[in-house]
Amino acid sequence: MAELPESRINERNITSEMRESFLDYAMSVIVSRALPDVRDGLKPVHRRILYGLHEQGMTPDKSYKKSARIVGDVMGKYHPHGDSSIYEAMVRMAQDFSYRYPLIDGQGNFGSMDGDGAAAMRYTEARMSKITLEMLRDINKDTIDFIDNYDGNEREPAVLPSRFPNLLVNGASGIAVGMATNIPPHNLTEVINGVLSLSYNPDITIAELMEDVQGPDFPTAGIILGKSGIRRAFETGRGSIQMRSRAEIEERGGGRQRIVVTEVPYQVNKARMIEKIAELARDKKIEGITDLRDETSLRTGVRVVIDIRKDANASVVLNNLYKQTPLQTSFGVNMIALVNGRPKLISLKEALEAYLEHQKVVVRRRTEYNLKKALDRAHILEGLRIALDHIDEIIRVIRESETDKVAMASLQAQFKLSERQAQAILDMRLRRLTGLERDKIESEYNELIAYIEELKEILADEEKLLQIVRNELIDIRERYGDERRSEIQLGGLDDIEDEDLIPEEQIVITLSHNNYIKRLPVSTYRAQHRGGRGVQGMNTLEEDFVSQLVTLSTHDNVLFFTNKGRVYKLKGYEVPELSRQSKGIPVVNAIELDNDESISTMIAVKDLESEDDYLVFATLKGRVKRSALSNFSHINKNGKIAISFKNDDELIAVRLTDGEQDILIGTSHASLIRFNETTLRPLGRTAAGVKGITLREDDKVVGLDVTNAESDEEILVVTENGYGKRTPVGDYRLSNRGGKGIKTATITERNGNIVCITSVTGEEDLMVVTNSGVIIRIDVEDISQNGRAAQGVRLIKLGDNQIVSTVAKVNDEDEIKEADESTEAIASDVDNDNVSQTDLQGSQNSENIVEDDAPGNAIHTEVEDEENTSNNDERQEVRQDFMDRVNEDIDNADHGTDEDNEEE
Repeated sequence: MAELPESRINERNITSEMRESFLDYAMSVIVSRALPDVRDGLKPVHRRILYGLHEQGMTPDKSYKKSARIVGDVMGKYHPHGDSSIYEAMVRMAQDFSYRYPLIDGQGNFGSMDGDGAAAMRYTEARMSKITLEMLRDINKDTIDFIDNYDGNEREPAVLPSRFPNLLVNGASGIAVGMATNIPPHNLTEVINGVLSLSYNPDITIAELMEDVQGPDFPTAGIILGKSGIRRAFETGRGSIQMRSRAEIEERGGGRQRIVVTEVPYQVNKARMIEKIAELARDKKIEGITDLRDETSLRTGVRVVIDIRKDANASVVLNNLYKQTPLQTSFGVNMIALVNGRPKLISLKEALEAYLEHQKVVVRRRTEYNLKKALDRAHILEGLRIALDHIDEIIRVIRESETDKVAMASLQAQFKLSERQAQAILDMRLRRLTGLERDKIESEYNELIAYIEELKEILADEEKLLQIVRNELIDIRERYGDERRSEIQLGGLDDIEDEDLIPEEQIVITLSHNNYIKRLPVSTYRAQHRGGRGVQGMNTLEEDFVSQLVTLSTHDNVLFFTNKGRVYKLKGYEVPELSRQSKGIPVVNAIELDNDESISTMIAVKDLESEDDYLVFATLKGRVKRSALSNFSHINKNGKIAISFKNDDELIAVRLTDGEQDILIGTSHASLIRFNETTLRPLGRTAAGVKGITLREDDKVVGLDVTNAESDEEILVVTENGYGKRTPVGDYRLSNRGGKGIKTATITERNGNIVCITSVTGEEDLMVVTNSGVIIRIDVEDISQNGRAAQGVRLIKLGDNQIVSTVAKVNDEDEIKEADESTEAIASDVDNDNVSQTDLQGSQNSENIVEDDAPGNAIHTEVEDEENTSNNDERQEVRQDFMDRVNEDIDNADHGTDEDNEEE
């Protein structure tokens, strides 16, 4: 390889060279390729295509020509880049779903909304559309500047006259270096009305302009949600506009419904949208879809049909489609355009001002051009008039001249004519010497003088020039304007929520041990008396059982707290409604849990923004924390940390409080501590908390509840073997946080360990759920009231290997009363289970239970055993109370506040 001579080597710092070279490249991309000019709304490639069509005479009244010919001509003369970029730009200008007013009239396959590409350029044909004539009108009247092409052999326009505001009408998009533009299309009539309003009132505000220009008008129609995003984009040049498909819910017979989509958002690929819907339905992320088909045709237009399952709510399905598919999407407005050759972020008013100024320049330059032509013609006509007045002498001079040059010189000298006038006389034919032709010349001259005066007045009067701009815009509006396609929905519909379309009703949400979740109406479970068999609540998988149950409204929030201390959120209606026997759906289909994560507590909350409510947390190892509910108002899909742990702890339960309640923490070995929540300083969402109770060996926290010290509430204790009791809350005195607590029940082999401690008023129903899925609904008033150390009475008859897994309160008196009236149904259930029972009678500490538990229907009576147990409980309670007070005083001295410094 030959070495370059030293004279051609220029040493430069690489940093400086890279900076300058990249800046040159960036400016070339910005100015010459990627951004539209604010005046005509075109990027260079689009402008060159349209000018190439103009030069080839491919107007709407001419026949189509092959796209390859157009592309080749443009590439060879004006655009020295790949033919594919030119053809793609031309194809998009021909698509009526991309351009609001297409600038190319294409014939052949120019693509579709499904993302199908156009046919090869050798197959398709094209020509100008009618409205493109307005982009090029008066281009040959010196209305715009021309520049050299890339090789200097041709001339091309720097900008088109653009007799309508194309930047806003058809929009633009492009990615440059360090910046990008994304301008939505608008309605031609509205934008022209905006220009007219601006021409009359230069101080017009954006709000006033929006009376004319309501917002974007997309070629695919659809619905625009709200005006807040539009106003922000019009004022600042940036904003986000929410777009939604037009979808209707139709009845299709047999009580079934279907969703029919007839319009899709702008720039949405319809085929991919349908694929996304199918994928979500297949993965069970959207429930209720039975069939999906695309019935789009040239006759019907866009039509996507989604069949809905009979038991599904079509409104919920549609809202899920809006949220999870491109049926609803946003258009990010970024109005960057070239203003005086420089990129600038512009508002709606600035865009209209730049266009109006461009049109004034176009009209002024056209007027000047017409004036120059008129003056030139008037000058010629003046020479012809002189010739007609001296026709005989003119003929003599011409006849006596030996050459044209001599004749021209003689005419100029003798009649004081200009060279152009003399040449026009020499070119005049003999027939112009007739009297009729003389009159025509005289008439044309007089008209031309009047026209010249008119043109001079236009140039001298800015208002007259502006009125011409207005009149021409009005003419275009009348010829090309049409009705708005995109509907703008007002009234805050841009913030619509699913619950606005869902009826509010009371529901029950259950969660199984293996994390299957479902919801049912509260009325599914009717009230029964204590000792009943219950109704089958769900068909569980092997070794699975219902572990949690909450009652709430479909519009309420459900907070899911996991054993790992995280929190997730769902609306009540977002949990699928299934049959009573159904196992439910995996909870991981509703919220994104880790593999080793499980739900420890579900809490129903109506208002997450409340400043007066708190959440109290209790962990397996006795830690406790209080945090403001408002800290949990914004829970995203991936959840958030609700409490931090130390030493492999885990979250047991969470309760909602009003800030003035007493905290009850119970353990599996029947210890219970009560203290006021005001002794807990509110901590942040991620704090670990402080010690709540001191645990004995092998003991653990199993329950957390809150109660009001001034109420007549009672403490309900339920054991794993189905026994329970009510004890006045006053029997549990307040103590300091961190103690060992006091005894709340006598643990025996019959009772088993404690599984539930909760406060009741006696007006509730109790849902008792076993590990085999059996649920019984009991009136709390039917449960005996016993002392603090009592064992309690039987709440539910359990079979072999059955234990109580969870207990929940139902505060719905109307449902209870309605169910109580149906005594025949209750009796039927009892008979079917081979159980007969009598209601609780007599004193609170005695009961009669008749049960069929042996072959031959032998009767066994438990009255004596339970009466003796009750009497013994009363004697033991006095002794136990004294010992608990002594132990508590010792515990408080040792554990009262020793870990306050551990709050985080």
